[in-house]
Amino acid sequence: MSNTILKYSHDTKADAVYITLSNKAVAYTKSLDDTRIIDYDANGNPVGIELLCVSNGVMTDDLPLASEVTQLLENKHIKVYA
Repeated sequence: MSNTILKYSHDTKADAVYITLSNKAVAYTKSLDDTRIIDYDANGNPVGIELLCVSNGVMTDDLPLASEVTQLLENKHIKVYA
């Protein structure tokens, strides 16, 4: 994915993390499950990942840029289930 950025935002009160993958506008959103939501641009490229209930750990399989996201979350001391 070209022009990829990984910008991390953690809302501890909401127990949620948002990872920005691109500065492009969000055109639509798809839920992978109850705790993982992916935002896409108009061309179908992922632009952001919302992770909920992160204090319980996060599954990173099926996420865009899964290895980079896993490393980022582990660096922020969030348990990852790959």
